[in-house]
Amino acid sequence: MTNNNRIKIYKGDITGLKVDAIVNAANNALLGGGGVDGAIHKAAGPELLEECKTLNGCPTGEARITKAYNLPSKFIIHTVGPIWHGGDANEEQLLTACYENSLKLAVKNKIETIAFPSISTGVYSYPKEPAAKTAITTCQNFLKTNKTITQIIFTVFSEQDLKIYNKTEQEL
Repeated sequence: MTNNNRIKIYKGDITGLKVDAIVNAANNALLGGGGVDGAIHKAAGPELLEECKTLNGCPTGEARITKAYNLPSKFIIHTVGPIWHGGDANEEQLLTACYENSLKLAVKNKIETIAFPSISTGVYSYPKEPAAKTAITTCQNFLKTNKTITQIIFTVFSEQDLKIYNKTEQEL
């Protein structure tokens, strides 16, 4: 199976995907927020917040795992993306770490299928094109040496984001 067969791009609601794990673009507190984070917390139910309170937050670039509660997935991997400060504040390295650490945590927990949102491109203002390139490149590189993950789904919300991810994947 080639990497391209293991990577899919999907436009829709990440909370409805039946995969082993969905990734939450969380904030450092892990206690819910806006955008994808708020939608995941709302759909998973109040038990998610209670479990997240026991994790004592998460530094930018790292990842934590919880149960998925009322979601069709088994797990939620929470990762904290960087806030965009113009590109000179280690943002690319931190965003790369989000994907790498989420995938390492997935492998450690025997997760085979995983869905990612577009991390940091909402309220954290990371430009969408470079974020998509970092996401796809990092995941492609991970798949070269790891056979545990059978499918990565980049889940986008808008038609514009779908075009960006499709174009980026074709260029890489």
